[in-house]
Amino acid sequence: MAGGKIRKEKPKAASNNYQGGISFHKSKGQHILKNPLLVDSIVQKAGIKSTDVILEIGPGTGNLTKKLLEAGKQVIAVELDSRMVLELQRRFQGTPLSNRLTVIQGDVLKTELPRFDICVANIPYQISSPLTFKLLFHPTSFRCAVIMYQREFAMRLVAQPGDNLYCRLSVNTQLYARVSHLLKVGKNNFRPPPKVDSSVVRIEPRKPQPQVNKKEWDGFLRVCFIRKNKTLGAIFRQKSVVSMLEKNFKTLQAVLASLNGGSPGEAAMMDVVGEQSMVGMEDDDNEMDDDDMEMDEGQEGGEFKEKVMNVLKEGGFEEKRSSKLSQQEFLYLLSLFNKSGIHFS
Repeated sequence: MAGGKIRKEKPKAASNNYQGGISFHKSKGQHILKNPLLVDSIVQKAGIKSTDVILEIGPGTGNLTKKLLEAGKQVIAVELDSRMVLELQRRFQGTPLSNRLTVIQGDVLKTELPRFDICVANIPYQISSPLTFKLLFHPTSFRCAVIMYQREFAMRLVAQPGDNLYCRLSVNTQLYARVSHLLKVGKNNFRPPPKVDSSVVRIEPRKPQPQVNKKEWDGFLRVCFIRKNKTLGAIFRQKSVVSMLEKNFKTLQAVLASLNGGSPGEAAMMDVVGEQSMVGMEDDDNEMDDDDMEMDEGQEGGEFKEKVMNVLKEGGFEEKRSSKLSQQEFLYLLSLFNKSGIHFS
């Protein structure tokens, strides 16, 4: 307009959600590591050998992948997003590293994983629990996994008895692996930055694996951690708990009667070393804080309730709390229950 001011348009700032023309979706957990010093540190702490086959989950655009290819023998990258798969192939095509990279497109939770020596991954945080246990129960042994987790989840993995974050996830994971915290990672090391800080954790599967029935162990811990700060005596007096255990007990007695000559002790041994199922182990969201749930104590099942209480008293567990118990104490208490014919699955 004549005599008017010409308004200059401000140049739009480059979006923090793009790299190489690819947009990242926070809703899918796509947060790409952009700090090269952090990438180097992760690779160094992973202790990769030149002969290692490395599994990478969620490689994104390949910033970490490049360093892994330089350090190991082969990288097998599992990526769900077809755009990222094309970017990875484009990035390494025609380079000496391309022959050592295998890309599998698919959902890692539904993919049959190949043999590998070490896993290094910056994963979508929403799959943290199921992926951790998928790796721990991988049919072929591997040396370790070095994984980026949301900070609070990482601290729950490494928590010890008495820590505020000590929970069923802590006990379950540490039964099957040695877990250690390696690095704290601020949100600004990612593009786009997530809402929370992160941590890198090292997970080393125990060898040999503990000989426990996974369903029995998990069912037992689910009861113990209904309210981790209440005494075990208070938890095991609940009508719902006593009813569940009594039902399991009667089922076991019926099975033994049909076998003509079995014993509760033999059945307990079958349960301890039985079928290795991982159903439900990754779900850690059902623990209750002390104010979350009313206790349902009652007078029902008096005789069987006394049997349960006697087990707790025998081991000196009646006044103890799950938040303070060590892994060995949990294993011992489960063995006492099983010897009495009391089962959790």
